[in-house]
Amino acid sequence: MNYRHIYHAGNFADVLKHAVLARLIVYLQQKDKAFRLLDTHAGIGLYDLSSEEAQKTGEWRDGIGKLLEAELPEPAASILAPYLDAVRSLNPEGDITLYPGSPKLARMLFRPQDRLSAMELHPDDCRRLARLFEGDFQVRVTELDGWLALGAHLPPKEKRGIVLVDPPFELDGEYERLADGLAKAYRRFSSGVYCLWYPIKKGAPIAAFHEALKALEIPKMLCAELSVKSDRDQTGLSGTGLIIVNPPFTLKDELHAILPELKRVMAQDRYASHRCFWLRGEE
Repeated sequence: MNYRHIYHAGNFADVLKHAVLARLIVYLQQKDKAFRLLDTHAGIGLYDLSSEEAQKTGEWRDGIGKLLEAELPEPAASILAPYLDAVRSLNPEGDITLYPGSPKLARMLFRPQDRLSAMELHPDDCRRLARLFEGDFQVRVTELDGWLALGAHLPPKEKRGIVLVDPPFELDGEYERLADGLAKAYRRFSSGVYCLWYPIKKGAPIAAFHEALKALEIPKMLCAELSVKSDRDQTGLSGTGLIIVNPPFTLKDELHAILPELKRVMAQDRYASHRCFWLRGEE
């Protein structure tokens, strides 16, 4: 309950997560039929990067700040365009002061038929999120533990959807909880596209987490990781990971195009790296 994403909004982890979320939305929009995004840990939706909290860490400067200033080659520029264009549209004067969290980004990309269910447990943050979308019939904001939503809110009535699980990882056992949450959700909604975020830092049980996911025997799971620095810092975030279940068939090639550019632009030391591979499924 003490976590505040404003300190981290727009950092390199947000960049990869939101770039991939935008691609998933664009892909589902290739069909006219409506879909729903279930955002289990939605936050406040829109972040003021000029605020005292954001300025205190300045993490966005090494993330979205660098990416917006970078010259990107094709096809990376086109792949990242839906995400970056959304960020730019919030900052028409050029200087970046506003950054969209996942619910705001999704809503900016939606068609009239698409829907968002945004879950947020923290009462103050939930109220701010509700005010952001007040009167918007395409968005439903609920004060709820996002882990519970993986059972109670699936499957969506649209029968098509994206489930974004982006927990703060404040407590021990969150990697195990993420694997268990996916197992529960997949039993209810096996056709959904899932995007699970996890942090990479010194001592994180990444290998065990991957093995736990493999043991679920879900047919298609794609993994993308981006590290921007050495993990020698025992407390700081050195990298970010995503597990995408039932990914679009185009996503792996898109990730192979953008990950090298994201590493080039946002690397903080010579140990920066990236990888993208099938955890289960196609090779």
